[in-house]
Amino acid sequence: MIATISGVVGLALGVVGMHAFRVSERQRAAGIDVDEPTMPEGATEVLASLGLAYIVVDTVDGVVRANPSAYAFGLVRGHTVVHDELLKLTARVRADGVIIDQEYELPRGLRGEMSIVVHLRVAPLGDEYILILADDRTEFSRIEAVRNDFVANVSHELKTPVGAISLLTETIEGAADDADAVTRFSQRLHKESRRLAALVQDIIELSRVQGKNIVHQGTPVDLNEVLSEAADRSRLPAESKNIEIRLGGSLPRRVHGDGDQLMMAFRNLIDNAVRYSPENTRVGIGLSSRDGIAQVTITDQGIGIAQEDQERIFERFYRVDAARSRQTGGTGLGLSIVKHVISNHGGEVSLWSQQGRGSTFTVRLPELDESMDSLDLPGSPRAEQEAQSSARAAQQHADSRTSHRTPAPDSSGSDSAGGTE
Repeated sequence: MIATISGVVGLALGVVGMHAFRVSERQRAAGIDVDEPTMPEGATEVLASLGLAYIVVDTVDGVVRANPSAYAFGLVRGHTVVHDELLKLTARVRADGVIIDQEYELPRGLRGEMSIVVHLRVAPLGDEYILILADDRTEFSRIEAVRNDFVANVSHELKTPVGAISLLTETIEGAADDADAVTRFSQRLHKESRRLAALVQDIIELSRVQGKNIVHQGTPVDLNEVLSEAADRSRLPAESKNIEIRLGGSLPRRVHGDGDQLMMAFRNLIDNAVRYSPENTRVGIGLSSRDGIAQVTITDQGIGIAQEDQERIFERFYRVDAARSRQTGGTGLGLSIVKHVISNHGGEVSLWSQQGRGSTFTVRLPELDESMDSLDLPGSPRAEQEAQSSARAAQQHADSRTSHRTPAPDSSGSDSAGGTE
């Protein structure tokens, strides 16, 4: 019995001792002053308002602050700066205090499978911190590269007809006494002039389709009428090669877009089919609708396109056979224009082709549901009726205000209308 009581007392004393130890530890910890990293006053608010990715590192390049964009760009992982390039910049700023502005292309992703172009500004922040600001310039750099490539391609493409025209002009001048030579070279001069004019026109059209906002400026368009007219416009060159253009099917609903741009896109496809088809063949145009999608297929019986060329066929100035394209008058911009127009209309264009069996271009565009609010789009009958009703109501309101308005007195003090209400 005594042993049992002694055990209980010992257990109680142990519990009390453990509790006293824990209380003592908490009191000691509360008395320790831990220096948390602190930012200069107002710095956090300023950084949040910049709209840029930012990283703040301490004297050993540990990450003190970083916003979500810095993590999304792959510049920071955990509390560590990922890229050695950034650490080299912080070391330079820490050494001499001079702000650095540089642009880098840095790997992105867990294995660096992608890249990001960032403009970095590295500057001292207070006495112990370094600030890294990062502006994502990836899309800007891509657009700039495309623009430079486009300018280079345009310059190259323009050189050929301009050079040919200059050379042919000199040749004609030198052969002024040879009527046959003048006739022959004049015909070639006309051909190069037409090619130059077509190239310039395609460049203008490409610029125009890239700049127009179809969503806000489009109207309901009947593709049946567009395809019928596009086919009619291509019949003359088709008849010169005895090529039949056959149009079949119909579309029950309209699409929202720009009729002129769609006309240009479909005519480019039909002209291409005629241009690269042998004589005595047929070009088929099929129209169908399914699940709210208008589908247009343009099929030829031409030479076809190799598989390795199909992925690049919509690139600017890309030609499967440059010599043949120049001979047939192609500029290399037609399919690029088609892709831009269809993309601007929320659609897609695809290609099936097999060498020796021809090609089929398929265009898919979203149709308007004319039982819904789509009839309220600009240019639709309902929109025009509502606009006219609004105009009449506004005019009636204005007339009513005018009839009840008190005329202003003239300089003599009499009423300008000879009286008041």
